[in-house]
Amino acid sequence: MRRLAILGSTGSIGQQTLDIARAFPNRFKVIGLAGGKNTSLLAKQVEQFQPQLVYSALNLSLPNKVKFLSMEEMASHPEVDIVVVATAGKTGLAPTLAAIRASKKIALANKEILAMAGEIVTAEANRHHAQILPIDSEHSAVWQCLRGEKAEVARLILTASGGPFYHHSLSQLANVTAEEALRHPTWRMGKKVTIDSATLMNKGLEAIEAHWLFSIPFSKIEIVIHPQSIVHSLVEFTDGSLKAQLSFPDMHLPIQYALSYPKRLPNSELPRLDLVQVNSLAFEPVNYDNFPCLKLALEAGKKGGTYPSVLCAADEVATELFLANRTSFFGIAEIVAKTISLHRGTANPALDEILGAYTWARETALKLACEESLCWKQ
Repeated sequence: MRRLAILGSTGSIGQQTLDIARAFPNRFKVIGLAGGKNTSLLAKQVEQFQPQLVYSALNLSLPNKVKFLSMEEMASHPEVDIVVVATAGKTGLAPTLAAIRASKKIALANKEILAMAGEIVTAEANRHHAQILPIDSEHSAVWQCLRGEKAEVARLILTASGGPFYHHSLSQLANVTAEEALRHPTWRMGKKVTIDSATLMNKGLEAIEAHWLFSIPFSKIEIVIHPQSIVHSLVEFTDGSLKAQLSFPDMHLPIQYALSYPKRLPNSELPRLDLVQVNSLAFEPVNYDNFPCLKLALEAGKKGGTYPSVLCAADEVATELFLANRTSFFGIAEIVAKTISLHRGTANPALDEILGAYTWARETALKLACEESLCWKQ
């Protein structure tokens, strides 16, 4: 029996994690649930799974036996074996570090944590012998391909669906609406991640994550467009051999693999891949001109220091404005680029410097957007 604390239980990854816990009641016990503003769903989850520990960003009436804790306290609680970090943005950073320092296993779905503070997080994980188990389908694929291998890696190849607009012209992209961008062709995700997928920002963040998760230089990380989302990533070894992980595009599988590792559990509820039905798999090069967010993310990752934190914060602001119909699809990249251009980075930053850069970037991005007419008044 593995005891779980799920941070971000009301989000897409959190709900799918609970599906896995529900499918294996004799293997996984939900000890803690942490939710945001969706208190009605969190209340239903508490009623069904009866956790000992709960955190809510808003007021929530709890049963008498349930203890209210902060996410940091929950993540480091002695009754918890695995902490699933499915929160969005920097809110997951402090709980992740708390879990690491308590030597927990961390099933990580939050892209910004390693993007913002990968050097600190991985160093702390090594120091405290804490395992970081990736939930992102791309990183789970790389992890599975590397399992049992001792050969040197020549390349990591991360695949990207391309989102709903990959073959759009520049003029078409300029008129994309938030409603259109939220209609991802293959994945069911939260709003922020879905927009990041449409701009390809998410693939840049995943490249930064892969750099830290697998200790691979950026020069050995490549990105290709794969619209079917069947091949989740590939690893090339020094002899030229390629290993790939294939599965139906469904997040339940990488979530289950992280929770059950090193075992694989049979789950009849997971969809099976029919290669005959798939028929063909396509791969295309990345069009960086049409998707500048990807280039911005890769550049920030290579610069390192506080630049990835600024990238994440500016992207959050720009995405919020886009979702509120206050900036254009290309306005996202413009806001991020202008914010980064004003930043004077700090190499090898401490955690407070990373968080300070994040706060500065959010304030600067919003100010720039308004001053330079990149955002529209409501």
